[in-house]
Amino acid sequence: MTESRDESGSYAGRTAWARSLRTPLREFLRTETGGAVVLLTATLGALLWANVDAGSYERLWTMDASVTVGGNGITRDLRDWINGGLMTVFFFVVGLEARREFDVGELRDRRRLALPLAAGLGGLAVPVAIYLVFNAGQDTAHGWGIAMSTDTAFALGVLALVGRRFPARLRAFLLTATVVDDVVALAVIAIFYSEEVHVASLLAALGVFAAVVALRATGSRQTGLYVLLGVGAWLALESSGVEPVVIGLAMGLLTYAHPAARSDLERASEVFRLFREQPTPEYARSAQTLVAAAISPNDRLQLLIHPWTSYVIVPLFALANAGIAISGDFLGRAFTSPVTLGILVGYVAGKPIGLVGLSWLVTWLSRGRLRPPVGWAAVGGGGAVAGVGFTVALLIATITFTGTRLEEAKIGILMAALGATVLTWLVVRATRLLPATWRLRALLGTAETIIDLAAPVDETRDHIRGPARAPVTVVEYGDFECPYCGQAEDVIRELLADYGDVRYVWRHLPLTDVHPQAQLAAQVAEAAAAQGAFWEMHDLLLMHQDELQPKDLIRYASELGLDLDRFRADVRGNRSIDHIAEDIESADLSGVSGTPTFFVNGRRHIGAYDITALSAAVKTARKTIALRS
Repeated sequence: MTESRDESGSYAGRTAWARSLRTPLREFLRTETGGAVVLLTATLGALLWANVDAGSYERLWTMDASVTVGGNGITRDLRDWINGGLMTVFFFVVGLEARREFDVGELRDRRRLALPLAAGLGGLAVPVAIYLVFNAGQDTAHGWGIAMSTDTAFALGVLALVGRRFPARLRAFLLTATVVDDVVALAVIAIFYSEEVHVASLLAALGVFAAVVALRATGSRQTGLYVLLGVGAWLALESSGVEPVVIGLAMGLLTYAHPAARSDLERASEVFRLFREQPTPEYARSAQTLVAAAISPNDRLQLLIHPWTSYVIVPLFALANAGIAISGDFLGRAFTSPVTLGILVGYVAGKPIGLVGLSWLVTWLSRGRLRPPVGWAAVGGGGAVAGVGFTVALLIATITFTGTRLEEAKIGILMAALGATVLTWLVVRATRLLPATWRLRALLGTAETIIDLAAPVDETRDHIRGPARAPVTVVEYGDFECPYCGQAEDVIRELLADYGDVRYVWRHLPLTDVHPQAQLAAQVAEAAAAQGAFWEMHDLLLMHQDELQPKDLIRYASELGLDLDRFRADVRGNRSIDHIAEDIESADLSGVSGTPTFFVNGRRHIGAYDITALSAAVKTARKTIALRS
């Protein structure tokens, strides 16, 4: 069932099609990158404001604001409302992303949890140790928590600007390690940086959170009720003296993520079809409910909230907290201050030492069974950029210090972000100087990638186009009536024309709930395959997707010179049903719910499937194979 390219080495086809698919990780990284620019702008604005008119800067952010209900209320200044209120939403998003990585990201293979966990803990412990060395025996030692946490938004933004040559998997690895930062930092805030704890209020908060857990266990999707309980837990923590931002992270970690199941999509399609036939308010509500239910709560909430945290909440936090009146005398004092030096050296040196060192230690102790998903130069770049500490560092600084000490801590945090950026750029430049083969290994590494394709390619049953023993295999789950599959076919033809060492596999996934002729078209393709003409029929079906009625299919068989009696008997006898069902079952096991879905050497291709994106995936697969050979 193989077909090589023709003598000219190319396939005829229409203009290549590009369609950008939004995926959670891609959207998350894109939002973080854009948010980093806004965050930098807000930080510079705060510094400018504080140096032009420090009085008005402080007057605004120390202005009291109260929320009262009946005779009870809470009074805080604006800065405290931002730091303890709005930042709860930020940490909720951090929790969402941590849960998503655990459910459907790199950490869905639980064996991979150990290394980023160790890297994250190393990236915490070493900077804290450095800070304590600088502040040993002084009353400033209790500010050790400032030197812990990486600012994910800033770090990923810097990585996008100066580390574009690093592999995309580094971002996922760094994201996982920095989530450990945030989880531990929030625990540290709750345990070590809370005021006098009122046990009754703390127990009330735990009781409300227990109610959230119980509600989650029932599978309830009552968003309003979750919000109400979350606010109740926040108020209880506020009264207890524990920093209430921790409830945001806890709620985010409870919000599960999962890919859209094909059965859920089919139910949504059925209800939408009923609404199309009878556009009543009842059917409209049902269709809306089922469509929303097909997407995990984690994905829905990230789409809704993440842009607000990146473009509004965190920049507002920076504007309220990053302002420092800078003078020559102040800088002279700051750079001899153990607080400033502890934070600066802790982040710029401690973060890469801790993250890279613990990653290496786990790799060595496991004898290579656990290793980073990228090469050591990329890990080094990730460690360097992890030294960009901002959001949580500023939050802990404002909790820990006041007056001059707070200003010294702020300048240390800002200078550490600058120093980490420069160090990351130097790692990138140094990597470029390596010989090509060494550079490739240093960036990609030799770790085994996660295999998402449940059923490996079987040359005795799968339909294969291109060299049978090619090092790179692209598998597509497709539907002959799906217009996107028809358009993607041009990309596949161009890909095969450009790369002589790629084989392409088609597997059936007829979406019968939206494409009524898809199942019959799949059977027709298999009937043609029985006469050695699968790919010829495949091409005709995708070329004429609007003409898939039985009379059209018989015409195509005739045009291909097939034995029509045998062809009709095969189709009517449903002789290919088992083959198609096996493809559908393998799609379900691989988490495929829509078409087209591509796998490159067994790993699901996430992102755009235009010629540029698929070519990049193929090149990466080829380089990875070359490193292991």
